[in-house]
Amino acid sequence: MTLSRRLLLASPFAMPWVRLATAQPARVLSVLHQNDFHSQHEPVDRGGAACRGPQGCAGGSARLATLLAAERRAVAALGQAHIMLDAGDQFMGSLFYTHWRGDAELAVLHALGIDAMAVGNHEFDHGPANFARFVREARFPVLGANIDAAAEPALAGLLRRSVVLTRGEHRIGVLGLTTPDTPGISSPGPRVRFLAPVRAAQEAVEALREAGATTVIALSHLGLAADRALARATRGIDLVVGGHSHTLLANSVAGAPFPCPVVETAADGRAVPIVQAGANGRYLGRLDLAVDASGRAVAFAGDAREITLDTQEDPEVAALVARLAAPIEATRRKPVGQLAAEATPAGCRVGECALGNLVAEAMLEAARPAGAEIAITNAGGLRAPLRAGAVTLGDVLAVLPFSNTLATFRLSGAELRAAIEHGISGPADGSGPGRFPQVAGLAFRFDPRRPAGARLLALERVGPDGQASPIDDAAEYRIVSNNFLRQGGDGYAVFRDRALDAYDTGPLMEEAMAAFFATHPEATPRTDGRISRQD
Repeated sequence: MTLSRRLLLASPFAMPWVRLATAQPARVLSVLHQNDFHSQHEPVDRGGAACRGPQGCAGGSARLATLLAAERRAVAALGQAHIMLDAGDQFMGSLFYTHWRGDAELAVLHALGIDAMAVGNHEFDHGPANFARFVREARFPVLGANIDAAAEPALAGLLRRSVVLTRGEHRIGVLGLTTPDTPGISSPGPRVRFLAPVRAAQEAVEALREAGATTVIALSHLGLAADRALARATRGIDLVVGGHSHTLLANSVAGAPFPCPVVETAADGRAVPIVQAGANGRYLGRLDLAVDASGRAVAFAGDAREITLDTQEDPEVAALVARLAAPIEATRRKPVGQLAAEATPAGCRVGECALGNLVAEAMLEAARPAGAEIAITNAGGLRAPLRAGAVTLGDVLAVLPFSNTLATFRLSGAELRAAIEHGISGPADGSGPGRFPQVAGLAFRFDPRRPAGARLLALERVGPDGQASPIDDAAEYRIVSNNFLRQGGDGYAVFRDRALDAYDTGPLMEEAMAAFFATHPEATPRTDGRISRQD
């Protein structure tokens, strides 16, 4: 029976087979994978929000468990080996994380039986000590080849660079990589260092080969563009299983932006397949790798499958999720107000958006008694949509899941100008970090076609009466932001280094949002031109 025929029999994915060589016989290793789960143990809609009906919904831990078990049975029936990998960002994104701080994710990962996990940047969102608890209790290796945590007491000695997994005749080396942007977009603390991924990966590959690994997998939380560069720049990597950019690589899912796998040519001439399975638990990925006696790939095939609501829930995992959900139900259901129209994070990383305006106005209203006149928050902190109709605290917490506090401080006009220039100087298509500023009490015009650092064309303060006046570089302004940005997150070094009278421990952002709904019981999210793009 040919390899392609065996594959079609083994998998409901029905993946096309790419042959790299004619060498036979070959052994097949099935790599099952997920990434950027973001605490979504219940089905979510296409925007990553909790479902309010079946339309467009997918995922959930119990259905993932069912599909994973089916894939394992199909592979085992053909005598093929398999492993299950997670490419990071299990933390943050739902009330399961807000309440359990990673314990819910760990319980489900144990139930799924994963073999290794890379460290995602969100694993550090509540500091190294919180993440260290997760790592200590994990019954699988947590991998970070480019993380040096030796100086951080909470994490020292817990993370592994790599692991060798033996599956029959396969000796599979798996190394983990984490985005070096983590210190600017999360909270690992000053004692955790993130090293250059390419060099760390090459060193880990060589160590794995010396340890007897015949097939090497990079389990990466770098993002697709960085994964492609990594594959081209290194020698000895047979497969990259990726995450961080939330990219769906699939052949059978309509609208997937890339096929599965994306293939790059490595520095040693080998073809390196790269896979990634979207985000929020909506998909399960699989890459079948046929390797010769030396462990080198001679063929591969991959796809990602959407976990639709037609998939039956695994009863044990469904019961586990129900137990984990029980203590958060009261919080989830507490009503806070009404919304006259939907507000989503779509477009918030490249320009004005109604959700950004809503959150920024709530921040400014909460901080006005402390003298604040301008609010600035980062688009990357807006994680889910708010639908029209009744709004609960659970809805608000899904939008603002980071437990950030309001931070107030003073800046000169020139420093404020520099901060806004930084915020708008990311990639013009919004593909970079979520530093784009959503504002209240402020208006600006920018040109994304100009070079980064020279995009801001006009900047004005907008008073409570709606009157606008140009920002005076020599004047001082009282700002409210969130504590993540005030401490330099998303690269806002000017907030960290130049802020005067900084106070970072104001009310929680979700409390400010709930209070805003209390005083605006039927809020209408809208755009009003406070941010304008000159395209």
